[in-house]
Amino acid sequence: MDLVLIRHPEVVVDAGVCYGQSDVALARDVRESALDIQARMKKLGVPACIDGWHASPLLRCASLARALGEARIDARLSEMHFGAWEGRAWNDIDRALIDAWAADIEHARAHGGESLAQFSERVIGWFDDTCADASRAVHVVAHAGVMRVLAAHVLGIERASVLRWALDFGAVVQLRRSDAGWSVVRWNA
Repeated sequence: MDLVLIRHPEVVVDAGVCYGQSDVALARDVRESALDIQARMKKLGVPACIDGWHASPLLRCASLARALGEARIDARLSEMHFGAWEGRAWNDIDRALIDAWAADIEHARAHGGESLAQFSERVIGWFDDTCADASRAVHVVAHAGVMRVLAAHVLGIERASVLRWALDFGAVVQLRRSDAGWSVVRWNA
């Protein structure tokens, strides 16, 4: 079984702004982005989507999923909620609050939104319900945070380490489950 994760394309948000669950628009036409992603997936030999695209309800993911085919919208695939930090520039947030959050990345909620542990529980709940018995590829249009949580979960590694892995807008990630366990087929392709 393959888990194919596509990060949403670039959004209309200034660099350095925390936008987590803020519903922001895509920077370019979603149909063009879908065609680019389909061509890249074909070139990479990524399994075709048969059962529809699972996606966050946020516009940047849901609109791409619809452009790629049938969309299966699930709120559990939404990005992490950053509470009072949503829509604010990271440089405008009190540095002491960011440091407190970073000191306990799993459980701190200095912003009043979700902790990484709460966010991960939600995303892993989707995974357990959707992928536990899947025999075919599961395709997801997601946010960087969701993709990193899923990768850490299936690979059995610390979430904090995966937070540092590069993940571009529109990136393709393919994870594969075999008798030996999960492995990365491609990351940030």
